[in-house]
Amino acid sequence: MKRSVGTIMTPATDSTARTPARRRRRVFGHRLSFPATRPARPPKDGRWWAGAAVLTVSVLLLSLVVHATVFSALQHYRAQTLSYNALRVSLAKAETPVGQLVDADRMSEIGTPVAYLEIPAIGLKEVVVEGTGAEVLRAGPGHRRDSVMPGQSGTAVVLGRQSTYGGPFSQLNRLKPGDEIRVTTGQGTNEFTVFGLRRAGDPMPAPLSGTQGRLELQTADGLALFPSGVLHVDAQLTSAARQTPSRVMAYPALPIGERGMGQDSPGWFLAFFALVFFAVAGIAVWWLWRSWGRWQAWVIGVPVLIAFGVATADAVMNALPNLL
Repeated sequence: MKRSVGTIMTPATDSTARTPARRRRRVFGHRLSFPATRPARPPKDGRWWAGAAVLTVSVLLLSLVVHATVFSALQHYRAQTLSYNALRVSLAKAETPVGQLVDADRMSEIGTPVAYLEIPAIGLKEVVVEGTGAEVLRAGPGHRRDSVMPGQSGTAVVLGRQSTYGGPFSQLNRLKPGDEIRVTTGQGTNEFTVFGLRRAGDPMPAPLSGTQGRLELQTADGLALFPSGVLHVDAQLTSAARQTPSRVMAYPALPIGERGMGQDSPGWFLAFFALVFFAVAGIAVWWLWRSWGRWQAWVIGVPVLIAFGVATADAVMNALPNLL
């Protein structure tokens, strides 16, 4: 190396001049090069944290949309398959519940398949389960527990979702007077004929007399996920009325969450804790991003955020009105 005249090179200045970016060390007689120590990252400003918060909320909203449109439909399809198999077996064994009580002191279990509903005009074929709470209606249409079974004397009420979890009742607004409905229960197949659709404020149908029977279908009315009320479809029983067992539950005893557009109040507590866990998971991912690096955080954090997002979406859907 050439040195300029008049310059005195000390060991310290010589080492600094030769290795500004990399340090060289002699190990076992070999000269090795090591990278210089990486400078500390500057602290993130408020805009970075705001962006991280927006991204976390976006992941949650995306999870809600994907769950409502894709995952919930898959859950509904699986539940219907299991319910259909269970109903077929119970019908063959004559064990399908035909009233509120299955024993002298025991009511029909919520979620039990009790009927098979067919509406040819809209291509609907669904297994009806006992109960109308938000969680029960994820499996399909539900029979309101205070009402008689379809085909018996009185009004049988069946509730179903409009858009989420397969949206089995999404096409009820297309029905018109004269359309046929078939419902198979533990007492046989029953025929109904639609005679009207009504909404809030419309006149109620005439009271039943004698052994007349009626079927009332309920779902959300209005835009999907933005309901404006409840849509009612009334159908008259045209086949012979079945034997009607005595009832022990009336409408006033029915929980609020099992009525039309009812909400499960405790469900919001579960949704709140799910949101808290999701927020904690999001903060942990951003901490990994800063501590380990971008790609490590993505590899570990994305599956965790998706899992918590789906669980949170599921909890939120359970807390929303049961007819959505």
